[in-house]
Amino acid sequence: QVQLVESGGDLVQVGGSLRLSCATSGIKFSIYTMTWHRQAPGKQREFVARITSSSNTQYTESVKGRFTISRDNAKNTAYLQMVSLKPEDTAVYYCNAYILSEPTSYWGQGTQVTVST
Repeated sequence: QVQLVESGGDLVQVGGSLRLSCATSGIKFSIYTMTWHRQAPGKQREFVARITSSSNTQYTESVKGRFTISRDNAKNTAYLQMVSLKPEDTAVYYCNAYILSEPTSYWGQGTQVTVST
């Protein structure tokens, strides 16, 4: 059974930092591309960051320079380090795992990040 479990979400003040974790099980983690998405109230889910199996990274423009995605294959876990948080970063953050050779991707249940002014 595949499981992705996000953690690390919290209420933080503007300018603060958080590190989100996405612990996985049931997949060969090292070959999967891991992504983070977020969904703010009343908005569609949007892409935030991606890290491939070879650790190439990609970010949406609004988080470049503030967020860092990483992975630890030994722990089957992906991370999203977030600094200089802004109110517009408030959302539920979801991790996703996929490989191009499989039609199914896997999602976690989400973790809430709230940035207060």
